[in-house]
Amino acid sequence: MHWLIGFAGAAVVAGLAYVKRSLSLSGLIAAVIMGTIYYGAGSAFWFGTLLFFFITGTLLSRWKKDRKDDLEKSYAKTGRRDAGQVLANGGLGMLICLGYVAAPNVLWVYGFVGVMATVTSDTWATELGGLSRKPPRSVLTGRVVPKGTSGGVSLAGNTAALAGGLCIGLAAWLLIRLGGDFMGTGAADGALSLPGLLLLGAAGGFVGAMADSVLGATVQKMYRCLVCGQIVEVERHCGHETERYRGLPWMTNDAVNLISSAVGGGLALWLGWGIGV
Repeated sequence: MHWLIGFAGAAVVAGLAYVKRSLSLSGLIAAVIMGTIYYGAGSAFWFGTLLFFFITGTLLSRWKKDRKDDLEKSYAKTGRRDAGQVLANGGLGMLICLGYVAAPNVLWVYGFVGVMATVTSDTWATELGGLSRKPPRSVLTGRVVPKGTSGGVSLAGNTAALAGGLCIGLAAWLLIRLGGDFMGTGAADGALSLPGLLLLGAAGGFVGAMADSVLGATVQKMYRCLVCGQIVEVERHCGHETERYRGLPWMTNDAVNLISSAVGGGLALWLGWGIGV
């Protein structure tokens, strides 16, 4: 029954997202499988945290979308998530959930909060930072760069990243208190305080989002548009093929998201283990 509830919940949410064109068909399938595992193997805590990230990210991607249409033409992934993007954002969290099932320990929860805070912070920073009227600056040099440039950061985006991480910490705390445990078996750790979870979410999310920007500015695979000269993530821009510009061949946007979430999760794990929350 637990697995059936997870499947039904994931299918409803993912199905609505597919109808609203927030998920592709492959994204729909991946989201249903992932959501089922989060709830079936875990509990409402794991599934609810994933749901918070997905719903807020989807809503923000659609908010003032007309002002972000030009920016999205430069991105490898847009508001309509495919299976690769779904797995890059939620796959590591799913493995952590399964790790907790295999060997219950609060350390898994620390890492999970950091991972989910990172993907949330990065999404919020991208969607809200893209609406800033001021141009972004390179995370490496501080110089002004065109909007949509990988590795570009702004005050609005950084503020959104911090807010996203804090909200994940708050959501995790609420879900633990409402659900009482992590797996439906009374396994909650009473040491998980609100200030502690807010710290893990804020620190893990913000640092993870910054790691995403650094990777985007250095090793992510990028292309140059032969028409407008802009450096983009896509192989076609301005209606023409682009040329390879820089980056590692395998370092796609999905790989960047996965690595940066591991960075944020690792920091949260270190903080949680070191100070106890």
